[in-house]
Amino acid sequence: MFKLKEFASPAEKTAKMQEIKTRLEALIDKVDVLRKIEVHFNCNPSETWDIVLETELDTLADVDTYANHPEHVAVAKGIIGPVKADRACVDYEF
Repeated sequence: MFKLKEFASPAEKTAKMQEIKTRLEALIDKVDVLRKIEVHFNCNPSETWDIVLETELDTLADVDTYANHPEHVAVAKGIIGPVKADRACVDYEF
């Protein structure tokens, strides 16, 4: 989950959130260990988090591969990093 920094306007925040969604979801065609990737926006303004990222990978080793893949790093550092206020993550098996 991501909480974003304050933006000059709601429209600017919405545009950045959409860019994050588009760029992250495009990784499905670039990172071969990804089985699923979805980005959703919080619709409840009284909650803390703005964006939730859900991915499916086969193994915890694949999580590491995904996290360090150059395409993912480019999005994480270049697109999300400058506007990220906070991040929370849970890795689980099912």
